[in-house]
Amino acid sequence: MSVLILCAGLVGAISVARAQDPAAGKTLFQQKCASCHNPHKKLTGPALAGVEDRWPDKKLLHQWIRNSASVLATGDKYANDLFNEYSKLTMTPFPELKDEDIDNILAYVNSVPAPGAAKPGADSAAAGEVQEESGSNSLLFGVITLILAIVAVILMQINSNLNKLAAEKEGHERLEPVPFYKNKAYIALGILILFVIGGYFTIQGAIGLGRQQNYMPEQPIFYSHKVHAGINQINCLYCHSSAEKSKHAMIPSENVCMNCHKAITEYTGPELFTAEGKKVNGTAEIQKLFDHVGWDPKAGRYTKPGQPIEWTKIHSLPDHVYFNHSQHVVAGKVQCQTCHGDIQQMDEVKQFADLSMGWCVNCHRTTKVQFTENNYYSIFEKLHNDIKENKIDSVTVEMLGGTECQKCHY
Repeated sequence: MSVLILCAGLVGAISVARAQDPAAGKTLFQQKCASCHNPHKKLTGPALAGVEDRWPDKKLLHQWIRNSASVLATGDKYANDLFNEYSKLTMTPFPELKDEDIDNILAYVNSVPAPGAAKPGADSAAAGEVQEESGSNSLLFGVITLILAIVAVILMQINSNLNKLAAEKEGHERLEPVPFYKNKAYIALGILILFVIGGYFTIQGAIGLGRQQNYMPEQPIFYSHKVHAGINQINCLYCHSSAEKSKHAMIPSENVCMNCHKAITEYTGPELFTAEGKKVNGTAEIQKLFDHVGWDPKAGRYTKPGQPIEWTKIHSLPDHVYFNHSQHVVAGKVQCQTCHGDIQQMDEVKQFADLSMGWCVNCHRTTKVQFTENNYYSIFEKLHNDIKENKIDSVTVEMLGGTECQKCHY
């Protein structure tokens, strides 16, 4: 009997461990919680680190997250104190969250290190060192190749001179060699090489017309995605809400910025620097926002007409290309970072990918879509039956017609 109890306990422990998935919790946290909460900093709501220790009952915590009003109705003292402390604001109800989902969110919150405890730049610095080392090796190999080519030419010249001396010593008449710049074979070979090299660079230049990978223009206000989406973990869709509803992601209007910056009038985060290494005054940049919208932070009201912020567009596709954000975000479940890179680590946004046709087609050929339990793909009955019958284990975008020309050009 004791063995059975022990086995049951181990199975339960394993089940709990498996249920707590910080990676899945991070996604849910960014979607549901990040606009109001931070693991280690008070925002609209309290910091969430250690929230399980502050609640006397875990089931009550789960109920609070699903529907805070129902917990307030029970008269729970801690819940009511929390409600009064945060301006009597009730939390948005999330009845769709399962216990497993909430545990995943809490696991993610507990996995986030406190500010100063970790060095976020360590990985990127290591990656930079590897990239720099790779670049140095390429340069070294190029120099060695050039030196060997020069040595080969010198050895060929020495060999020619030795053959000439040997022929003169033996009394053989030796014709003077034709200079290489008059030799028709060398001239033809040189023209062929120049034609190939010129053709290669011409083709590469033509292919690259209109592409602007790594393009990083200076913006009228220094807006750091690293601060907003990274440190404060604001969900991308809070600002770019139309990304899941329309073709364009759209630049958020100023009133979206002011939802937070009516209360946040000073920058107190880590130091900011431009790509050139120039230090940025975060508070002065917030003041630029106030100047554009006509907000007086001391008076706490708008005192003059607002002016639009003239942001510089970074990502552009040719007019003959059709791309729909909502189709990728909602139906395809594509994460923003897939196309835009580690946007949460960028102080100044740059174009991460070249956005070429080859890049898109390759993604369609290799990306597995979230096909099962996705009602958008319910019309593909044959593929659903193939999965059920184990004929295929997954579905790529290509299998849905994602490499057909008319999907993007029509």
